[in-house]
Amino acid sequence: MKPGMLCLWLVLALPVQAGPLQNWLQQREASHGGQPDRDAVSEDDSASTHSLPTGVRKLADLAYGPDVRQRLDVYLLAAEGRKHPLLVMVHGGAWRMGSKQAANVVENKLAHWSPAGVVLVSLDYRLLPQAAVEEQADDVARAVAWVQAHAAQWGADARQLVLMGHSAGAHLVGLLSTDAALRQRHGVQSWQASVLLDSAAMDVAGIMRGPHFPLYDKAFGTDAARWERLSPTALLNGHSPPLLAVCSSQRAQSCAQAEGLADRGRQLGVMVQVLPQALSHGQINQQLGVAGDYTRQVDRFLLQTGWMVSP
Repeated sequence: MKPGMLCLWLVLALPVQAGPLQNWLQQREASHGGQPDRDAVSEDDSASTHSLPTGVRKLADLAYGPDVRQRLDVYLLAAEGRKHPLLVMVHGGAWRMGSKQAANVVENKLAHWSPAGVVLVSLDYRLLPQAAVEEQADDVARAVAWVQAHAAQWGADARQLVLMGHSAGAHLVGLLSTDAALRQRHGVQSWQASVLLDSAAMDVAGIMRGPHFPLYDKAFGTDAARWERLSPTALLNGHSPPLLAVCSSQRAQSCAQAEGLADRGRQLGVMVQVLPQALSHGQINQQLGVAGDYTRQVDRFLLQTGWMVSP
């Protein structure tokens, strides 16, 4: 038996006590398909070491708040003479892990959209248990407002902004897209569209009232009124931006949650499109930007919203 496999066997053979070890085992099991719902676990938290595309430079760890996690990276373009569109990316990770510079968060998106003249921003935010989900949503709102205020310094157009998130990050993007009070509290201006990459947490109240993975208990607790306040489907309103909900058809709840959001959008006259993909939870994130039908369909949606992109 290989040493790594032996260590894993020994860990799994031991009684699992409550605490960090139990959390780690649950998250690892979820990421490898051992539970019915694999939302919120980033499958690759490794930092990106890939060289930047030609003509792109990185401004790392810009502070949008005082906490060490309130930092973002900006991938700038050397080309001048026009206002570049913005893509702001929010990583996933169970509301308790993840990194703005993980390879699956940045690399293929940067390779695809930077040649089209897009400035990419990837942000970190405070995590459980330090910060509750509501505080994480505050961080995302604060970061977006900061990006909008500084966009002109990078040759970017704050009005031509697309907000994107994966997994738990998609839930946070969904909250900002649907909670008008959250946007107003942080001075977030309107943006072009939001892309939600495989979040199965659009209707938090519905999740919590049925069988669910324990990581949701850690994120959302037991207060039913709080579940409603953290449900993008319940918060969706006529002032929400156009939404694209990408969902993995390999997951039990992801597309059902996306369709529920779209149903609510139809009732309100809000543009909500659902894009099912026969990809895993991690592949939904990692493969966006890879040449193919999936990326083309996301581009098509963004062009429909008026985002200035022609890859």
